Amino acid sequence: MRVLHVISEMGSGGAETLVAGMAARGQEYGWVSAVASGGGFRADGLAAADVATFPVPLARRSKLGVLRSAAAVRRASARFRPDVVLAHNVGASLVSRLALLPRRRPLLTVFHGVADEDFPAAARILRHTADRVVAVSPATAARLAEAGLKAPAEIHNAVFAQPPVFGRAEIRASLGVSGETPVAVCLARLEPQKRHDVLLDAWARLDGDAVLWLAGDGSLRGELERRAEAFDGRVRFLGTREDGPDLLAAADLTVLTSDWEGLPLAVLESMAAARPVVATDVGGVRGVLSGGGGLVVPPGDPVATAEALGALLFDPGARELAAAEALRTVQRDYDPHTLMKAYDELLRTTLGGPR
Repeated sequence: MRVLHVISEMGSGGAETLVAGMAARGQEYGWVSAVASGGGFRADGLAAADVATFPVPLARRSKLGVLRSAAAVRRASARFRPDVVLAHNVGASLVSRLALLPRRRPLLTVFHGVADEDFPAAARILRHTADRVVAVSPATAARLAEAGLKAPAEIHNAVFAQPPVFGRAEIRASLGVSGETPVAVCLARLEPQKRHDVLLDAWARLDGDAVLWLAGDGSLRGELERRAEAFDGRVRFLGTREDGPDLLAAADLTVLTSDWEGLPLAVLESMAAARPVVATDVGGVRGVLSGGGGLVVPPGDPVATAEALGALLFDPGARELAAAEALRTVQRDYDPHTLMKAYDELLRTTLGGPR
């Protein structure tokens, strides 16, 4: 079964992590995979592993940008000749449908999430572009249904865990942190959705010596760096990183203060690394952490975020208990084999049987 993934880019985001994992593991399920994207280090890694990759310019919010992206996907499809196309998110769904006209191949869209106010528009676009829609969490599927999209499928995200390359002490030393200092890491692009402003407000309220690593880059970096000058080195900007497993091994917990998410891979990756999580109650986060593994806080609430961070950062016993619960939950409920089997069955059913 020839599967073409279409996604805007292949950097450090959660959707990109999922695509990289699915493309790498697909061979075990009889897939021949390819990825059409705007590029990034994950695309480079797949190309090095002999997975076909095709360049697609990022579709800007203009008709010309969408048409250029669609033309690039059409060229990729002509070269790869997929049996089915998996588009990741709404923009990729629109571009892929235009590229595949007339309807010669099934198009399935994996919906990773949008801001609350964008659900009606997303549901409307998906109704006209996707043959099937897959939501990455029950909460996201419910929101799509409320917005008017009938019967989206549910396949919740899983984590394709990778072991760290370097040890905890080595990573900490390279980043200038002593072995005993509590460290929280936020693996998120520096964009408005992720609400790093709330995180910095919470960090200012913490009593105790701790360091916050911000791993990611984006349009807000300059503004956030200026705000962080008052923290005297307790907030460190690491930029885009390709060593997420190493950072998790070196940190004590993960924090995510987003306004919206689908089912964030950063949360699952942290739990797979036996690191507890402090995250906002958005998308599928509450469902993931309902069995333990961290603390859920209201969006946009720096006071509650600071209290949750303090409860785990400065209490090794509580942190150890949450870490064990996190690992147990992700191993039981978010196994990549379960995810791959579900997608394989859905794709083959859509195609009318094994190919």
